[in-house]
Amino acid sequence: MDSVRIATSVLSLVAGVGIFLVACNMMSSNLEALGSKKLKAMFAKTSKSKLVGVGVGAAATAAIQSSSATTVMVIGFVNAGIMTLAQAATVIFGANIGTTITGQLVALGMFGNGGLSTSVVFAALAGIGAFVMAFAKKDRTQKIGGIAAGFGMLFVGLSMMSGAMGYFSELDSVKTFLASFKNPFLLVLIGAAFTAVVQSSSVMTSMAITMTVTGLITIDQGIYLTIGSNIGTCVTALIAGLTSTINAKRTAFVHLIFNVSGAVLFLLIGLFMRLGGIDYGFIFTKMFPHAPQMQLAMFHTVFNVITVAVVLPLTNALVKLVTKIIPEKKKQQTETHGMPHFFHVEEHMLKTPPVAVQQTKREIMHMAETSFKNFGIACDLICSLDYSRIDEFRANEKQLDFLNKELTRFIAALLKADLGEKDRLYLSTAFRSVVDLERVGDYAENIIEYADRLKESDAAFSSDATTEILGLKERITTLFDSVMTAYGDCDRKALELAETVEEDIDKTTDEMTERHIKRLNEGACTPEVGTQYLSLVTGAERVADHYINVAKSIKLYS
Repeated sequence: MDSVRIATSVLSLVAGVGIFLVACNMMSSNLEALGSKKLKAMFAKTSKSKLVGVGVGAAATAAIQSSSATTVMVIGFVNAGIMTLAQAATVIFGANIGTTITGQLVALGMFGNGGLSTSVVFAALAGIGAFVMAFAKKDRTQKIGGIAAGFGMLFVGLSMMSGAMGYFSELDSVKTFLASFKNPFLLVLIGAAFTAVVQSSSVMTSMAITMTVTGLITIDQGIYLTIGSNIGTCVTALIAGLTSTINAKRTAFVHLIFNVSGAVLFLLIGLFMRLGGIDYGFIFTKMFPHAPQMQLAMFHTVFNVITVAVVLPLTNALVKLVTKIIPEKKKQQTETHGMPHFFHVEEHMLKTPPVAVQQTKREIMHMAETSFKNFGIACDLICSLDYSRIDEFRANEKQLDFLNKELTRFIAALLKADLGEKDRLYLSTAFRSVVDLERVGDYAENIIEYADRLKESDAAFSSDATTEILGLKERITTLFDSVMTAYGDCDRKALELAETVEEDIDKTTDEMTERHIKRLNEGACTPEVGTQYLSLVTGAERVADHYINVAKSIKLYS
């Protein structure tokens, strides 16, 4: 045996696997960025029915070419409370169907013996895509080039793997060694272990197809390796779930149970078929004669579709089982109750930047609502000196402080990801929006301090002053509603309305100051109370300024 040629083949195999993995990641990131709006819209439909959830999972995974990415994304949604465990389960079921698209593409690329190979044709897209990326000026065009380059690189990697395995198939010692692995359970374990290492079932399936086509392994061996790859792909989700909430752990466990169930089901069916003298290889060879690549690719698709068909009606029972296996701990319930936390974003969403950007916006809007709630509580409290909602105020205050720190950190991490120009522009404004909303919280705290001073001095605002403050609160409520519409929908008309209301608030606060100075001169109000009133009016005017800043940010990216 030529040791140099063996070494070259081994290195070519490693290089092929590496290029294949890079290509998958390249396609995934560019497809996510390009189809982010559609991806977001799809996930919003998961609550309609179980079949819709399966369809969304399959479509999303087919679009971004990564079941692991879809599953991690779903875990993030569950962790953030956006999706229920049952909804997440159906999306995960669908993701397993969607991931079979890669195998079908690989099989398609292996046709063309004796003529122009489809693999070579597809591989040429790597050069075309790279050329587009290098010279395109528009971000969307660059993303399309990235998708084409990634797609082409899939087949470059596939060709390298195929070439290396073609040489190994000529070595009787290698073929004899591989032929010794006949035990289905052992083959499933090997497939699971390799997939867990490379964290991509697509790589394992593609290698199995290549090995089958080159004659290194039989179709049956390839089938059981493929079954194992479905179990190994759960590792990514399990790692993501370990450091997350109870429901995220449950989601990862649903993924594992689903894939293990499918493997057990097909192992048992295979066992019974062997007793009858037939096997999977016999069936799929009859169905797709002279096309070993299609035999394995189609088995992969049939395997996942049948597993979904069997498990889908049992979704609710599966959720109950997982809930019992991983129960909510009383200690954890006590510790997390009332503690500051994210409502819409979650660390694992950083793996899917376009979705993370959308959820960041939702988190900022929730922060705005919390800040406005505290402003309202503070205004009511200083007018009535009723402290019955002070605990709610303090909890909101902690939440705002948490979001100011943690959301800023999250946005900074998200900016390091591969983002479209619009998303990057939005995130650059998000930093300032978070600061503006935190400042609203500070002004609300100041109002509570003014109330404390009034209470300590056994004083209170006059009925005229109280009426003016509550009127100002109503105007700021109108402003806030317009700001949220403008910010949430990038609505320029709502922004124009908000700017008009903010100008009216400026005039109102000026008039309030003049009237209160007049009351002071007439002796209708004490200087101590007057100081608190004027400070409140100035603070309220600043609150309006911070809210309008948030709304105006849409001019920079919409």
